[in-house]
Amino acid sequence: MKSKGRNSILKKIIGTLCIPVVTLLVMILLCQRNGVVFFESERNWILFFRATATVMLTTFALSLNLNSGRFDFSIGAISLLSSVISASICSSHGLSTPYMLVISIVSGALLGLISGAIYVIVKLPPIIVSLGVTLFYEGMAFALTDGYGVSFVANKELTSFPGVLNYVLVIVIGLVLFIAIFDYTQFGYEYKSLLSGQKVSVNTGIHEVSNAVICYTIAGGFMGVVGFISASNTGNIQMSLNFGSIGVMFTAFLPMFIGGFIGRFCNEKIGYLLGAVTTAFISLMYARLNVDASIQQIVTAVILVLFLIYLNNENKVIELVMLKKQLKKKRQEDN
Repeated sequence: MKSKGRNSILKKIIGTLCIPVVTLLVMILLCQRNGVVFFESERNWILFFRATATVMLTTFALSLNLNSGRFDFSIGAISLLSSVISASICSSHGLSTPYMLVISIVSGALLGLISGAIYVIVKLPPIIVSLGVTLFYEGMAFALTDGYGVSFVANKELTSFPGVLNYVLVIVIGLVLFIAIFDYTQFGYEYKSLLSGQKVSVNTGIHEVSNAVICYTIAGGFMGVVGFISASNTGNIQMSLNFGSIGVMFTAFLPMFIGGFIGRFCNEKIGYLLGAVTTAFISLMYARLNVDASIQQIVTAVILVLFLIYLNNENKVIELVMLKKQLKKKRQEDN
């Protein structure tokens, strides 16, 4: 019994760490072959932890509604508009970085709340609603800045956030909050119940509408942090129109699928974090080797497609591997 328990724990550890560790080793080898040190300076560590934080939070926001069958294109627009609102207020009133973060979170949550309220009121498919909300939020951001965006590069009070410790705190706090809300609250239990059986859950008294609106609100709050991180890093917010903000959403697809796979061996939320860590390793490799943006998109798309192909044919792959092992064992016995 003890042996089985140890094997089970070992299997969980290997399943949890396999993808990020293998990815890290491959990225280090690629950099070494090109005469580049993977983590050469503090700037590289900042880039890695910033990418991990933004991708993890975006993955949380995307998975909230996507797992419930609601495809939300508006999370990128929420990130954009919340950062515009917070940066504009703080720049005009001389407020510092902590205020900008709080305002961005509150703005993102309110924008998410509005998006969720529109969805439950108009009762149209979530894809259609989110596309309309995306255009509306992009237009609002454009109107608020007269199309010029927001620039505060010279304002040290608003560009002082970037740093390894700050990004680590964002990662830890974001992960703890996400786990606490969805694993240890009544709302989280109701959310999981709706995922497993919507009709039965509604018949037992769970309010599907309020649960959906809260999901949109929480996702908006997370995207407010993403917008803040992006803005405080560059000190400049560029406008996006005609669904230009949707690209933010697609950065979360690969880590979400990777996190879903890793979640079989540990808490799914930790899986999303490790999925973000995996993609952050890849992003850092792109930066260290100065890979062209178009090639980055192609490589990332290929990795995503291959991973999805594996997930779709996982049982066949396992059966093939087991068959090869059995044939090898039989040959050894015959010899």
